Amino acid sequence: MRNSGFANGKKYGISRVLSIVVSIVVIIIIIVGVFLVISPSTKSTTTTSSTPTSTSSVAVTSSSSSTSSSPISTASTTQTSTATTSPVLQTLVMDDYNYPSPSVNQLWAIDSLPWPNWDMYTVYQSLVTLNESEEALYGQLQFVPVLASGWNVSADGLTWTFNLRPGINFSNGDPFNAYSAWLEEYGLYYLSGNSSNWFESFPIFNMSVVNFGPETISAINSSGGVTNPSQQTLNMMMNSTWPIYVTGEYTLVFHLSSPITWLLGALVAYPGLMFDTQYVLNNGGFGTPTAINTYFNTSPIPGTGPYTITGEQVNGYVTYQQNPTYWGKDLSAAQIVANPVLSPGNVKNVVIYFKSDDITRYADLSSGAAQVVGITEQDWPLVEANPSRYGYTTSPAVGQSSPPVIALNTLVYPTNITDFRLAIVHAINYSDIVQQVFFGQMNTLIGPGIPGYPQYYDLGNYSQYSYNVTLAMQYLNKSGVTNIPTLNFDTVSTCSFCIETAQIVQADLSQIGITVNIGLSPLAEWYTIYGSSYSAMSQPSNLQLMGQLTMDEGLWVGPDTATPVDQWVATVSNRSTFGNDALYSNPTVEEAVTALLSSNNVSYIQPLVRNAQSVIYNDAPYVWLGNCKLTLCDGSVVYNAMLIKPGFYTDPVWGGQTDTAIFNTIQFVNGQHS
Repeated sequence: MRNSGFANGKKYGISRVLSIVVSIVVIIIIIVGVFLVISPSTKSTTTTSSTPTSTSSVAVTSSSSSTSSSPISTASTTQTSTATTSPVLQTLVMDDYNYPSPSVNQLWAIDSLPWPNWDMYTVYQSLVTLNESEEALYGQLQFVPVLASGWNVSADGLTWTFNLRPGINFSNGDPFNAYSAWLEEYGLYYLSGNSSNWFESFPIFNMSVVNFGPETISAINSSGGVTNPSQQTLNMMMNSTWPIYVTGEYTLVFHLSSPITWLLGALVAYPGLMFDTQYVLNNGGFGTPTAINTYFNTSPIPGTGPYTITGEQVNGYVTYQQNPTYWGKDLSAAQIVANPVLSPGNVKNVVIYFKSDDITRYADLSSGAAQVVGITEQDWPLVEANPSRYGYTTSPAVGQSSPPVIALNTLVYPTNITDFRLAIVHAINYSDIVQQVFFGQMNTLIGPGIPGYPQYYDLGNYSQYSYNVTLAMQYLNKSGVTNIPTLNFDTVSTCSFCIETAQIVQADLSQIGITVNIGLSPLAEWYTIYGSSYSAMSQPSNLQLMGQLTMDEGLWVGPDTATPVDQWVATVSNRSTFGNDALYSNPTVEEAVTALLSSNNVSYIQPLVRNAQSVIYNDAPYVWLGNCKLTLCDGSVVYNAMLIKPGFYTDPVWGGQTDTAIFNTIQFVNGQHS
């Protein structure tokens, strides 16, 4: 687990300067190489000195070419620019530092995967989404319809009825309707092993009355599927004793076991992203709870969105083309402005590359080989130094953008002692971390709440733990720990900001006599220890593998849903299926979590949440370092500002779903429409 360590001392400043110098040298070399490759041999091409190289038009190769190292055909490069107008971009190229894991197969939605989900809203649309413009401009969470035309809620808060837009087809021509949506929800339920917590780990449905499994799926498939369901299938779908049912071809009903107000926030992403279940039936079905159907790893399920997947090289790239039958292609400009995720897109082709190296991604951006890339701390100063050339995205303060968190293991000695944890949290210089690791781009965050739900957020008006070495020593003495063992700080070897944060913590804790070893693990190895449920991670066999402190890049604690309860369940509850790295549980906190999961009575919930927040703050199982202003925390989604307008959308769930642009919302400076 612990592959290497760092000596005490703050060496990160020097290494960052050196890395920037190296980056610049390497980038110059790469740019020259790119120029030599893409420059046309003819001298008759007309360009202007103000036109960046990224404005060259390129064509995507055939999707059948799955073994090609690149989907871009440099031999077929075309140039449509003139001396007075910007060129029309035929292919938008994006670089990401992650590849969808475990694949582009949307059946992994049952595990809140794939991540990053590049296909969110571009290929697979949701019933509802968040109005990101409202978030950015007014700091409010407002839900707007996508595939649903509207919804209503019963007086008791238990029954949510969604009216779906009629006449929508998936990209292969299969109809989208309530029947397909119904099968998707129960198909995911089946893949969970018929778990009562199947819906994003929330036990909000009474599934005890449901009898759904392989026989049900087979019966549906053999009697017309969801495209032309038999009367027997319709009777099952309209069974209102089940928690999810239909009342017509375009009406889908969710009946909750308890009244809650935040169902819409859970439908913004994974279980709310609609895919073609008839296609699933036609190609082997869902699989089993232990073996999801892998056919869809390389033969993606059709969606209703403005783009379709046309090619893929695993861990290489995914190519997209505009969906010629997209239901929203004729929406008015006013309708698109009101809800940009409905946009048909403004470029015909898109390719997203997986490129793990930050230098390479910056070189692609600066040379024009890519127009949108993820840039992190290594090259971020180069972005800030060129504000007229590059723009970048920021996260709304009302969200919780995969917040960087240090977990203090409450079940491993000596961090299982509360006063020892309090000594640690008061010995850390948070200003150093924010300024030196996150470029000062951090809002205060008091976890585990989300600022967008102010009725439940920081009701005790707390502040970040103070950096106070004297107070830290007092807590250390009070803890009774005299022979302090070396603490292990576990983190992911590919997370640069985690490593730099760990180095600062290592130096700070040495001031109060605590020695820290920093252990680095590949993500897959780290995941085997920290990537499971509270009950699994708290087993003695797993505890002996865990460090006293851990930090990851927010992948596991980024919210999966836009709800007030997501982070409470994930990080501070013994019912967590993912994300409780501190292995923290407390009866007062569990009472508040139960209330958030089962009631819509704000007056009843608030005092429970206030008490729970007080307990969490005083127990110090976590240090929430803040709410990142930059979309990637130590960097952001960066774009060529000479080509692309600011204001395109990113993940509405603040990093829990994807880490790059929702590319159909991108608009171009030249006003092009494909």
